[in-house]
Amino acid sequence: MSAITVDNVTKSYGRTLALEELSFEVREGEVFGFLGPNGAGKSTTINILLDFIRPTNGQVSVLGMDAQANSREIRSRTGVLPEGVEAYDRLTARQHLEFAIDSKGTDDDPADLLERVGLADAIDTKAGGYSKGMAQRLMLAMALVGDPDLLILDEPSTGLDPNGAREMREIVREENARGATVFFSSHSMEQVEAVCDRVGILREGEMVAVDSVSGLRDSISGGTTLEIVVDRIDDDALGAVRSLPDVTDATADRDELPTLTVQVEGSKTAVLGELEDRGIDVQDFSTWEASLEDVFQSYTTDAGTEVQAR
Repeated sequence: MSAITVDNVTKSYGRTLALEELSFEVREGEVFGFLGPNGAGKSTTINILLDFIRPTNGQVSVLGMDAQANSREIRSRTGVLPEGVEAYDRLTARQHLEFAIDSKGTDDDPADLLERVGLADAIDTKAGGYSKGMAQRLMLAMALVGDPDLLILDEPSTGLDPNGAREMREIVREENARGATVFFSSHSMEQVEAVCDRVGILREGEMVAVDSVSGLRDSISGGTTLEIVVDRIDDDALGAVRSLPDVTDATADRDELPTLTVQVEGSKTAVLGELEDRGIDVQDFSTWEASLEDVFQSYTTDAGTEVQAR
């Protein structure tokens, strides 16, 4: 069963089109990354999933239920960490969680929830004395009340230092391991790349790519770069490398130590083998893949080619 299905959803505000025939699916039990530049429609999409706003056209299903007809039941089974949410300064962490527990009608222990997010020592401290990172942890603890089937996390690493961001990733993995589906909206490529099974990239209200991180890397030209230092290079050898089936491009820097930069979509050993067969001494080589940030920039700054969901 799909945890989320968005089918041809359009949302307009007067003459402003926020979403245009948006369609995607989040599979049950996966961590789905939702990326897009500011103004792409991410917040609008999340608000439609939670029935805070309604689409102009199209259908939305969450946890197997119609998002509009069954919004209360969906929210009872969903934990939400909204972007920019603030704690109440005069309430302690315990009081925040007691409110969330009462609202959902669960029997969670506030101390256990705060332990999960690394905030147990501040359980009776008023939130007005919290740092931004501590407040973000508290909001996450509230989202975890009731062990929700679906977690919607909107910029969950905001205000967290590197250690806090790493702990956030660990919490996401733990929640996913117990069976929760996680919808992870973020500007942080590092966070998304580290925890997500698949990623959707939104641009100007349209989903321009949905795939695994590795699949998205492969979808842009030069997904893998091979840099090779050789003792010499000539036009014939360079041409032979360019003609290899898995090579999309190859250039040569003919300095004192010539260096080939080769874009490869498949086997890298074929490139090295071709050079060695020609008597060229490979003195050193290194490889790297396009980062998710490279992919994001490719799809949000260029026209790009839509990648079908896999």
